[in-house]
This record gives sequence, structure tokens and C-alpha cells, in this order.
Amino acid sequence: MADASFDVVSKVDRQEVDNALNQAAKEIGQRFDFRGTNAGIDWSGELGVTVRADTEERAKAALDVFKEKLVKRSISLKALDAAEPRASGKQYVITANLKQGIDQDAARKISKLIRDEGPRGVQAQIQGDQLRVSGKKRDDLQAVIALLKNADLGLPLQFTNYR
Repeated sequence: MADASFDVVSKVDRQEVDNALNQAAKEIGQRFDFRGTNAGIDWSGELGVTVRADTEERAKAALDVFKEKLVKRSISLKALDAAEPRASGKQYVITANLKQGIDQDAARKISKLIRDEGPRGVQAQIQGDQLRVSGKKRDDLQAVIALLKNADLGLPLQFTNYR
């Protein structure tokens, strides 16, 4: 019998993020505390978001509204990498990027964690921006999934192609 396997990936659903962004923009446009602050939020590039407002506090509040909408749509905040507010002319701007994929350092860290604390006979191979975990027993793979869910690795993980 062939080894059982699954992939460890870190992806965000672009459509869900787009919906969260549109909801946040609508709420920012309607809320009383954002009136007259020229607050706004929009896309900047493929996976970048820009938050603008006249004051630093309103920019942070607009970012909090966006985070709240992401959580409601089941997107982990670990995927959002927001910078500190910076003054740009008369406005304060916060740039935030969505992390997609597992970088090489994080992949090595996950692979080492599986080797050190995972069950025997389970291998992890780095394949680009994802990991393939394989082993003889499905129970061992379930144990690896539980191990990775409990570990705080700083990025959202999903488990796909479980066979």
C-alpha cells in the first residue's frame, strides 16, 4: 500500500479578503466616528491593502474594522502583516500585506518540528511554498496535524490533499 500523505499550505481566499475589504470600506464610509476624517481602505497591488485617514488614531481604527471583517470571514489575522502608520502629506497611511505561501525558513522550522516532536516514520519534504508530509499510518498524520495546529508558527496553516 502506498504511503498516506497531505500538504501543508498557507493560503488566503482572495475572494473572502475582497469581501471583507468591501464591507470594511462600506462601514468606514457610513460610521459617524469616521465622518470628516477622509478615512478609506483599498487594494494596493495583488495582496496589499492601504488604509488612509487624517489622524493616526482613525487610521488604526479603520485597520481594526478591516481586521474585524477578516475574522468574521474566517481568515486568520496571522496572514495580515500591517506596518505602523506613517505620515504621508496631510494623511496617515498604513500599508498591510497578506502573506501567501510558506517561505523557506518557516518550511525548515516546520520540518524540524515534525522530525523532533512528530511520530516516527513521518517525513516532511519542502515543495516550493508548501510542505508534503507522508507516512505509513494515517493516525501518525493526524498526530502531525494536531501538533502543527497547537504550535504557534506565526502563519496560518491549512492541510490539503489528505490521502
